[in-house]
Amino acid sequence: MKKKTFHLVSLGCAKNTVDSNSMAQMLQGDGFSAEENPQQAEFLIVNTCGFIEPAREESYAVLKELASVKEKGQLLVAAGCLTQRYGEDVVQQVPGIDGVIGTRRWMDILQVIKNLREEGHPQPLYHLPDTKVVGRSPLGTVGAHIQGSSAYLKIADGCRRPCAFCAIPKIKGTTISRPLEDILRDTRYLQNQGVREINLIAQDTTDYGHDLGQKDGLAGLLEELTRTAPEVDWIRILYAYPGYITDRLIEVMASNQQILPYIDIPLQHADPGVLKSMRRPANMDWVYRTVEKLRKEMPGLALRTTFIVGYPGETEKAFETLLDFIEEVQFDRVGVFEFSFEPGTTSEDLGDPVPTAVKTERKERLMLTQQRISLQKNQALVGKTLDVLIEGQGIVDGSTEVISLGRTYRDAPEIDGMVIVEGELPEGRIAPVRITGAMTYDLTGVPDPGK
Repeated sequence: MKKKTFHLVSLGCAKNTVDSNSMAQMLQGDGFSAEENPQQAEFLIVNTCGFIEPAREESYAVLKELASVKEKGQLLVAAGCLTQRYGEDVVQQVPGIDGVIGTRRWMDILQVIKNLREEGHPQPLYHLPDTKVVGRSPLGTVGAHIQGSSAYLKIADGCRRPCAFCAIPKIKGTTISRPLEDILRDTRYLQNQGVREINLIAQDTTDYGHDLGQKDGLAGLLEELTRTAPEVDWIRILYAYPGYITDRLIEVMASNQQILPYIDIPLQHADPGVLKSMRRPANMDWVYRTVEKLRKEMPGLALRTTFIVGYPGETEKAFETLLDFIEEVQFDRVGVFEFSFEPGTTSEDLGDPVPTAVKTERKERLMLTQQRISLQKNQALVGKTLDVLIEGQGIVDGSTEVISLGRTYRDAPEIDGMVIVEGELPEGRIAPVRITGAMTYDLTGVPDPGK
């Protein structure tokens, strides 16, 4: 074991990854070194996810694995969503945990480590004072995570929406926006690091600025971002809440080339009865009108959404309403999740009456429908030239042929498709590529020297 070293495991969503990155920066700023081998690290830190049952199971598994190999002198710290909601249960299920940090207290990691070192740890040290959000980034940290030439930039945390199936408000608290000056500082840093793409993230990006007394806060933020970082080519909006995509936001998106004609609107369902039970916006007329506006102002718009199948009370008729809806709207990207029962949410009284087999069958039917739509949309791109952000290279199996891998503006990192390009192109370059082939989710192409 090496003194003043840490091994950090980050689980869950991109928002968790940003927090983990900030913890690592604080530790490194205090003289700690990151260690890939957990057996050689003084501190073992797991930033957990507790959003749904599979995520909790993964978090427990990672904690138990590290606890089982922990040696004398090593200290295990559990942080994040799981610990915020189930801190005592985590300690009971994983003997060997020395410290517990809540989801909004990651910025106190140095103090927790100092206390563990100086005071010993006959009992686990809890650091779960409350769920209050600290909106400002600690000095010396960046509220972003860089992956190659792309970055996730957190603009807010927490959520004030009343969704019946979601535990995030209980875990994270209400929405608190990061101060504008912090976000712009991080944006300048990302630009100076050569980042070509910034993906804006929050539980609800369209709620940015509400707690600061701003109307259309996201639209105003986008305008500031483009002025602050003119060298960042792509700015992408993720997690936009239905009903809060305003005419001004659409206008700002359509009038600035840096802001991608891509938006992720998690609709969750299309049947008004199911949506009302979910405590989600159920005005489907708004959805149709907004999609029409978006596509009119941005003809090349890539529209992504997510749906939940098997929610309590979802009948076959309600599910068929959802199927008809995606046929009609023709989304570019769709994610589908089976309902996961969450104790403590307002949907708890509804139970989990839809059988797992029915949930799985509905998910498969919906995905088969969307796969056909996705393939048709990709086939329509064959022969066109699109800008592709190159993210790496590889070799075709069984040959020496080199290919490059990248994404178009239509593809958010980690969740959407890829473009497989013939030849070796520099990583981090945005290259014109002529599309030569289409698969369900991915495209193939060749460099277009004429562009």
